[in-house]
Amino acid sequence: MNYQKLDTALAMGLSNVENPDTRSFVVFIHTQASIDSPAIEFLENMGVNQVNDGREVFTATLSPHQISQLSEQPWIKYLKLSQKLRLVESSSN
Repeated sequence: MNYQKLDTALAMGLSNVENPDTRSFVVFIHTQASIDSPAIEFLENMGVNQVNDGREVFTATLSPHQISQLSEQPWIKYLKLSQKLRLVESSSN
């Protein structure tokens, strides 16, 4: 696992995992500008959709094992845990 490519929230979440093969992390995958066919196939095999449309950021639900595999790829810039959005209440003055 290349922890330098993981954001803090993802690294902390991975430390609390019981089953490393359960797909339990929704992750943003940031890649280099252009990835080759083997990299596209690698992502598709992990369940990432629409890889060949020229994007550099993808979303996937991955297991800790898959995150480890991705973090070791040279064409991966970084992996970021998707956070649940919450409503921000505005205060009236």
